[in-house]
Amino acid sequence: MKKQNINFSKFSSIKIGDTLEVSLLQDCNTKYENYYLLGACNNILIGTQPPPLLKLDKKYDYIKIKDNTLIIGAATPSGKIVSFCKKHNIANFEFLSHLPGTLGGLVFMNAGLKEYEIFNHLISILTCEGSLQKRGINYGYRFTNIKTPILEASFNLEHGFDKEKVTMFKVMRSNQPSNPSAGSCFKNPKGDYAGRLIEAVGLKGFRVGGMEFSKKHANFLVNVQNGTFDEAVFLIQEAQKRVYKEFGIWLECEIAVLDKRYMGENSPLLNPCKKILKN
Repeated sequence: MKKQNINFSKFSSIKIGDTLEVSLLQDCNTKYENYYLLGACNNILIGTQPPPLLKLDKKYDYIKIKDNTLIIGAATPSGKIVSFCKKHNIANFEFLSHLPGTLGGLVFMNAGLKEYEIFNHLISILTCEGSLQKRGINYGYRFTNIKTPILEASFNLEHGFDKEKVTMFKVMRSNQPSNPSAGSCFKNPKGDYAGRLIEAVGLKGFRVGGMEFSKKHANFLVNVQNGTFDEAVFLIQEAQKRVYKEFGIWLECEIAVLDKRYMGENSPLLNPCKKILKN
């Protein structure tokens, strides 16, 4: 398996992480089951004890039109998708203009802005375990049950690229900080907003070392000055504890925390709040 070294303090959007060896998935004959598959590292927080890491080879970076269907390789960046759609007057992907990532990661987490989600116009995906139709995938708000590497996705092709939507999405994102971050830290709980809850427990603008819950938008954990993984994890857990104590609501991470100490069923980040609250 081909490998490459990646400096995650430069590659990841939150600018945290060491230089690590990452394997490249060139085909599905590769043993990938024990690896964590990375995209563009826009919602990733990598610790000092990461799992084995995998990245799609550049051969999966492509866009083509076939039989009135838009087919996109999973390694294709969102900006490239928007440029292609603008050039060919294709609708429904304008929201990706302000949503960084690669197609595989966007599909895996059903990324979107409010009601505009990547699954809205999805037909099927091609994975290492074969083709999956949209109706055969369990998906919801920032969630899918996909357990195998995504290689490409097919979408309904509709014409009519809308520049006004691009402007609208820019306005929707205007309240987000410019500091390095991994995007929204927590998923919005049903009927509420994570940012409101974090602000309500006094954590908006709260800083530990070089990490801070942004003064501009409380649900953004930002790297203001050489922040570290441990500082980020402390703030994540502090928000979970305070919000649970005050409101009885468990904030679920939208950021993927990649460190063996914080992954799996016994993770203090993912287990029921009472486990954290004993500490």
